[in-house]
Amino acid sequence: MKYSAIILTVLTALLFASSCEKFFDPDEELNITEDKMYDDWYEYRSTEMGLYGLQQDLVEQLIVLGELRADLLTITENADADLVDIYNFTFTKNNKYASPTNFFKLISACNSFIRVLKEKHPEVMDPESPVTNYDRLYGEALCMRSWAYFNAARIYGRVPFIYESLVTVDEIEQYVNSPGTFIDSIYITYDKDGYHNDTLYNYPITLEKKYYDLDMVIDTCTRQLEKEVKAVGVNHYINNDDRTWETTIWNSWAMHALLGVMYLTRGDYVKAQEHFYPIMYNPTEERRYQLDGAFAGLGWRNIFLNIDNREHIYTIWFDKAYFQQNQLQSLFEIWPPHQYMLKPTRWAITNWETVWRGQSMNENLNNPSLSVMTFSGIPSDFYRGIGGSYLYLRNGIPITDLEYENMILLRRDGDLRNAYSIMDGMDTVVYKYSIGKSRYDEDANFMVYRAAGIHLYMAEVYTWWVFERPLPSTFTSMAVDIVNDGSNYDPRASRLQMGVRGRVGLGSGIDGIRISNISYIHDPFSNKIIGYIDMTGNLLAKQLSLEDQILDEKARELAFEGERFYDLMRAAKRRNDPSYLAKKVAAKYPEGKREQIYNYLLDPQNWYINFFQ
Repeated sequence: MKYSAIILTVLTALLFASSCEKFFDPDEELNITEDKMYDDWYEYRSTEMGLYGLQQDLVEQLIVLGELRADLLTITENADADLVDIYNFTFTKNNKYASPTNFFKLISACNSFIRVLKEKHPEVMDPESPVTNYDRLYGEALCMRSWAYFNAARIYGRVPFIYESLVTVDEIEQYVNSPGTFIDSIYITYDKDGYHNDTLYNYPITLEKKYYDLDMVIDTCTRQLEKEVKAVGVNHYINNDDRTWETTIWNSWAMHALLGVMYLTRGDYVKAQEHFYPIMYNPTEERRYQLDGAFAGLGWRNIFLNIDNREHIYTIWFDKAYFQQNQLQSLFEIWPPHQYMLKPTRWAITNWETVWRGQSMNENLNNPSLSVMTFSGIPSDFYRGIGGSYLYLRNGIPITDLEYENMILLRRDGDLRNAYSIMDGMDTVVYKYSIGKSRYDEDANFMVYRAAGIHLYMAEVYTWWVFERPLPSTFTSMAVDIVNDGSNYDPRASRLQMGVRGRVGLGSGIDGIRISNISYIHDPFSNKIIGYIDMTGNLLAKQLSLEDQILDEKARELAFEGERFYDLMRAAKRRNDPSYLAKKVAAKYPEGKREQIYNYLLDPQNWYINFFQ
């Protein structure tokens, strides 16, 4: 049992109150009644599970905002008004996907729980005291709050800093609506010696309203996690023998992942590497989080079938049997009663269908214009693409394997007439959240962090990180190895590493991504060489090319998992080139709207939902 089984008991520990017609308009508010709670361990555990329930409420919002604003998802004619507005970058405060309500529910609940832990277990603030489960709960709450702030800052550009003394949504609402200062009538100061000697009740204090931009949020949250957290994640599976528990709560590996992503977003490659490295080269049991044959080939789809701690680092869990559901199948599936409001873009599909395996080339380095493909190879990412991340359907019936193979081979060979004939009347659907699900389950898990994502983040770090040796140098070859075949690992290691592309059969020979002096331009559908770029002596050009390949690879591996827009933001900021994001996103729009979206996104301020102006 996970969140839902314990949420039945958490109801006795939580007070829900409505707050209608107010700024945040929350449906329910988490308000811990301290005088009636926390007499024993199970009440702490129940509250912990209640916090995870609040995280569940953010899943659809995170996927919609992270993907629909980018280049991998688009709307269908069934899309509701809120999704249409997100697609059009015309946000209003009434849009359920644009609203910060669920972020502030989670932050206020974390504040309340952190406050209780400091009061009743002040040892959590003492770095010298032995680690207990209360320290682990404290670490979970701090991670959860930092994650909420970080995601909110990526979405809104700046967010109000919520003081820890503000522990209800009602208080947060009053604070945000205040003219600049807010009088908090109860202010409590805790020290590691205990609250009985260090508490002032009913002591009014003026809180100055502050807004933190993304950089300030990262600075604050990384400093807090690095300095205050002694341990993360209560070991529940000792009692229930369910090892997936450690993956469905905040744990030390998930904290490393969060810190790594925050540092990478800030451009601190040294600190990002420090946190990604122990995940990638995890020396613990079974060398988890390394990319071997566990999910190779068709087994890649099993990543989405069950929770498995060889790939899953932190996953927000759902289960229909315990009434823990979401609307992802409804958003993506075409079969009734689902609404089919979102679907993959043409570029997302093409990105899977224009990778090649088994190709061969006769390369003439002296005169690259004479280089030719001796065998174009077989097109398509068969494991992560069709049947994995998306499906083709006609009248609700999936395309057969034979039809699909005929289509891509006919297209490769230039027989477009017969290729298009096979595809006449086909719809495309996102399938990743439907693998192993029946029609009415609506309980697909949401992976916040997983192993392949960390490997791809690390490849991005190695693309840009300049090492200070006798002469500055880069390790772009390490990035290539991470993505292609896992040869960045010690070859003497007992487990065979395969790399991100390698485990789906795309990482060997010229099938892998490349970083070389000559970069060939291929026709996407025939794979014939149609030109080349000479990057000899131009390291920056090679780095930009490698980054493009890594982000394309990430779009194949992690499509629709909520990070695409922020990947594009990060790359555009690093290049100091807003047109990088604008061009990619605008390409999915019809011709009459494309230029409008492109011009709008040339202003980086428009990458955010400007809710707090």
